[in-house]
Amino acid sequence: MTNTKFFSQVLPADIKTTNDIRKVSDACFSWVQPLQPEQPCLVQYNTKFANELGLNFSKEEAQEVFSGQKDYPNQRPYAMCYGGHQFGHWAGQLGDGRAINIAEIETPLGGKTLQLKGAGPTPYSRSADGLAVLRSSIREYLCSEAMFHLGVPTTRALSLSLSGNQVMRDVLYNGNPALEPGAIVCRVSSSFVRFGSFEILAARREKENLQKLLDFVIEEYYPDLGAPSQATYVNFFQELMERTLAMIIHWERVGFVHGVMNTDNMSILGETIDYGPYGWLEDFDPNWTPNTTDAEGRRYRFGNQAAIALWNLNKLGSAIYPLIGEAEPLENILNQFKKRYFVQREKMYCQKLGISYGSDEAAALVEKVLLLLEKSSMDMTLFWRSLSLFDYQSPEDHFSELSKHSYLEADEITALKEDWIAWLKDYAVLTLQEGEAASVRKQKMNAVNPKYVLRNYMAQLAIEAAEKDDFSLVNELFELLQNPYEEQEEYEKWFAKRPDWALNKVGCSMLSCSS
Repeated sequence: MTNTKFFSQVLPADIKTTNDIRKVSDACFSWVQPLQPEQPCLVQYNTKFANELGLNFSKEEAQEVFSGQKDYPNQRPYAMCYGGHQFGHWAGQLGDGRAINIAEIETPLGGKTLQLKGAGPTPYSRSADGLAVLRSSIREYLCSEAMFHLGVPTTRALSLSLSGNQVMRDVLYNGNPALEPGAIVCRVSSSFVRFGSFEILAARREKENLQKLLDFVIEEYYPDLGAPSQATYVNFFQELMERTLAMIIHWERVGFVHGVMNTDNMSILGETIDYGPYGWLEDFDPNWTPNTTDAEGRRYRFGNQAAIALWNLNKLGSAIYPLIGEAEPLENILNQFKKRYFVQREKMYCQKLGISYGSDEAAALVEKVLLLLEKSSMDMTLFWRSLSLFDYQSPEDHFSELSKHSYLEADEITALKEDWIAWLKDYAVLTLQEGEAASVRKQKMNAVNPKYVLRNYMAQLAIEAAEKDDFSLVNELFELLQNPYEEQEEYEKWFAKRPDWALNKVGCSMLSCSS
């Protein structure tokens, strides 16, 4: 194990030590205490991950610690201060309004921070209560682990607890609040520092703290860049740009839509963080967003996530500019993003198609299939997984199979038959030219095209059962999503299109930031 320096050991703390809501200055965090849960109950514990972290809590101890009922041994909980741009507008101080870091520990996986989401108010809760409900907590618990096993950079989930509290929430912000069961997720990352952690210090002109934070991030999470300096700061920005871009490409590969890519929800590790109103593409629609708050502008739609990542990086660059003093090196890095995105995007889709990257024919196949997928309202997961079964000799037969994955009416998808047959023939020509055995191509394609993802309706079914004290479906989905690329014939029922009832159901197609 390395001798990790942790956030709360290095950076300045708020001089006040109470949980009362306030503006915090000249500090990167505040010491706090979790709210005592009324009747905590540990309903999910990620035992395999706990073992990998070297944790040896009994179930009773885990229930106490990961619900906030008792402090983690020899640790002092705190909440982080950060700001952010929300939906394109500066929002000022935000911070950990419903998250409390309960431990910073050395583990066999390196230094890790354990954070409780929904453990009560902090100085950063603004007008909220700092709590979370079972609905959103199940979604975070399942999705963060699903993303990890899909190979997407992400925070992890260690546990899910009921708090015993009833929490008032207005699911769609439409004036219909109701009581829901409270819950707490323990999530884990090497760091929960965000783009907004730098933005708040820059906005307040706290240059000394800004430098302390950036030096800490480089020394602990980017040590290969060398000792902090102006040149190192530029290299850090380059590396973070590349990590963020890689994350976005992964999102596009599996059909994930984050839903609320505010700068305070962007990790300085290039990890997926803050699972709120996220969703998974079912019919391939680049304009789809799961977030009802974003329904009009669709700022965070699937097809715009790369552009938003660049916009957010621009804001981070502006925040650290005072430590560099030159705009040109930062601008040069930002100017690389678009070109790199299109190159990496094309490479990724070539992998999904099982063809080699670099030819004009491959590029044309990629662009044509994406247009066809959208026109056909084709189920993204089913299409890509089924394509590995393509028979070069029978394009028409394969179209008949593919058409079953469309959400269009039969006559509508039939109208696109000629376009699909033409594309399948071009695809057959290229794959035959490359000469790779069908079995090898299938294996490669199935390694990047998951059979199972956490479809929105699947999570909702698990939530509705759990709200009736039945966690069997949460358990089933948790097990299923640990091996998303495997056939898992016992779970074949989940390899299916979205059911009609889920099309306009709250929690399946309509989500909000409410938790």
